[in-house]
Amino acid sequence: MEALMLRRTLMLATALMLFAGAAAAKPTLTAYASETELQQALSRWREQAQRLQGERRRAMGESFALQAAPAAPLAKAEGSSSDSARVSESITNVQTAGVDEGGIVKRAGDHLVILRRGRLFTVRVGGDALRPAAMVDAYAPGSDPSGAWYDELLISGSTVVVIGYSYARGGTEIGLFELGGDGALAYRATYHLRSFDYYSSRNYASRLIGRKLVFYTPTVLQPWHDKPWELMPGLRRWQGEATPPEFQRLLPATRIYRSDDDFDAAEPLALHTVTACELGGAAMSCESSAVLGPAGRVFYVSQGSVYVWTTSWRRQASAVFRLPLDGTAPTALKTAGVPVDQMSFLEDAGGHLNVLLRETGRGEGMWGSERTSGGMALLRVPLAAFGDGHGAAQREHYRKLPGPASHALQNRFVGDWLLWGGADALRADRRDGALGRAWALRYATDGTEPIALEPGHGIERIEAMGRHALFVGSTGEDLHFSSVRLTADTARVADRFVQAGARQGETRTHGFFFQPGGAEEGLLGLPVLRPEAPGRYGVYGGGHGSAAVLYLRQRDLAFQPLGQLQAQPQAARDDACKASCVDWYGNARPIFLGARVFALLGYELVEGQLQRDAWRERIEERRRISFAPAALGRDGRYSPFN
Repeated sequence: MEALMLRRTLMLATALMLFAGAAAAKPTLTAYASETELQQALSRWREQAQRLQGERRRAMGESFALQAAPAAPLAKAEGSSSDSARVSESITNVQTAGVDEGGIVKRAGDHLVILRRGRLFTVRVGGDALRPAAMVDAYAPGSDPSGAWYDELLISGSTVVVIGYSYARGGTEIGLFELGGDGALAYRATYHLRSFDYYSSRNYASRLIGRKLVFYTPTVLQPWHDKPWELMPGLRRWQGEATPPEFQRLLPATRIYRSDDDFDAAEPLALHTVTACELGGAAMSCESSAVLGPAGRVFYVSQGSVYVWTTSWRRQASAVFRLPLDGTAPTALKTAGVPVDQMSFLEDAGGHLNVLLRETGRGEGMWGSERTSGGMALLRVPLAAFGDGHGAAQREHYRKLPGPASHALQNRFVGDWLLWGGADALRADRRDGALGRAWALRYATDGTEPIALEPGHGIERIEAMGRHALFVGSTGEDLHFSSVRLTADTARVADRFVQAGARQGETRTHGFFFQPGGAEEGLLGLPVLRPEAPGRYGVYGGGHGSAAVLYLRQRDLAFQPLGQLQAQPQAARDDACKASCVDWYGNARPIFLGARVFALLGYELVEGQLQRDAWRERIEERRRISFAPAALGRDGRYSPFN
C-alpha cells in the first residue's frame, strides 16, 4: 500500500511540474502547419482581392458613364548602445556593437577592401604602406552583370562577402571571395536568393555576427499572380550562364508566421524573410524564417534577434515580430504607428524594446523613411510582452511625444537618451517663431519630459560622440555641427561649428565616423560637397568622388576645425563600368586606423597627417593613391584621355 501511495504521489508531483512548466512557457507564434494550409490562405486572399478589384472597376465604369464624381475611397479600418566598446579594427559606424553592417569599405588586417561600381579592390595599409594590391569583378567570372547592383560588403576571417541584387537572375546575389595575405582576391562562389529588391535609402540589407551572415529580403505577393507560392524564397548556387540551376525552396510553410490580423484584400501581401547563413564551411548553408503581412516594413538587428515591423498602407494597424537568431520560435506583438528607420529601435540591456514611432508611413523600402508624417510616440515594451501574435501593446506602453512637421525625421538612441528632429525643421518651425527644433528624452525614466533643443538649424543627421551626441544640418548654403551634452538629468546644446558653403556629401550612417581619443575628446569626419553640386545627396552617377572629407576635433564638446582632405578634379574618368554604375550607397568615407587618418574619395584614397603648431592643429595631405581600373575604354581600347 505504501509503495502504491508513493507511486501515486510521484505521478501527481510530476504532473504538477509538467503543468507548471507548460503554464510558464512563453507563447510563441504558430507557423502554417502545411503547404496546403498556406496555399489555402493565399488563395482566399487572392480571391477577395480580385473580387474587390472587380467591384472597383465596375464602380469606376459607372461613374465615368454617368459623368459623376469619382467613387468614394474605402473607409479606414478600425483598428546600440552608443557608448559600447567598438568591435576591434572596425572602421564602420554601426548601430549595435558586435553587429557589423554591409558597407562599401572594410578593414581586414593589413588591407582595406573596397566595393565600388561592380568591382572589388584591396589596398595595403599595414605598417606604413599605402598601395593598391588587387582588383576583381564583384560578380562571378563569365557572368553578365547587366541588371545587377552590388551594394554591400562584409568580411568574416578571410571570406569577403558581396551582397547585391540582380533583376536578371531573380533576386539577392551573394558573392563569396577569398582574401589572401598579400591582398589577392580569389572568386569562390555565387548564390542567389529569390526575392524582391531590398533597397532602402537608410537601412542596410545585411549584417554579420561572428561567422553568421544575416540579411533581410522582401517578396511582394500580388493578387493577379496565379500561383503566389511559386515566388517563395529559394536558394541556388550559380553554375554559369549555360547551366542555370533551379532554385531550391528555402522557406517551407512551417517557417512562415503571421499574427491573427486579417489580410487586407485592398493591398499587396509580403513575405518579410530573414535568412541566416553560416560562412564557416566549404559551402554556404542557410536557413530562412518569414513573416507574412502588409508590405510596409522596417527591420532592426540586435545582438540576439531580428525585429521586423510590418505596417498597412491603408490603416493604422501594425505588428512587430521578434525572430531570435538562435533559431527558437518567433514571437510578435500588435502595435500602432510606424518606425522611421532602423535607428528608431533599441533593444536595451534591461529587457525592453524601445521604438520611436510616427503616426503614418509606408516603411523604409526605397525612400519610404523620408515620407513619414503625423504625430509621434515612444513604444517601450518588455520583451516578455511578446507572444503568439494575439496580444497588443497597451496604453501604458506608449508615450506621446512632440515632433516637427518634417517628413524627413532623424532619430537615434545615445546612451540613456533618445534624440529626434526634422531635416526641414528650420522651414517648418519658423511659422511659430522657433528655429531648428529637436528633442531629447531619457527614454527609460518614468515621469521625465522631453527637453526641447534649439540648435538653430535643421536636423539631417544625429550621431553619438561617446556618451554625448551630435546634430548635423543645414541653413541656407552652410552646414552646421552642434554638440549636445547629455548628463544624468539634462540635455543641452554645448557648441556649434559652421562650415560655410557646404552640405553633406553622404546621408547614410556609414558616411560619418567618430574616433574617441579619451573620455571627453575625439576626431570626427564627414564627407562634404559644395551646395551647387548636382545629384541626390549621397548618390553619384559618374566615376567621380565626393569633393572632400571634413575633419573636426571635439574636446569637451567644443569643436576645432582641422581642415579637409579633397578629391582631385582630374580623378573623374571613364572607368568602363559594367555593373552597379550608380553609387547608391555613396562613395566617400572617413577612415581612422589607429593614429592614421584617411579619406576614401571615389577611386582615391588620401592619407592625411595631423600637424600642430603654436596656434592651431590642422590636417594636411601626406600622400594619395588612385586604385582606379586601367585606363581602357568600354571596347577595350586604350585612351590617353581617360
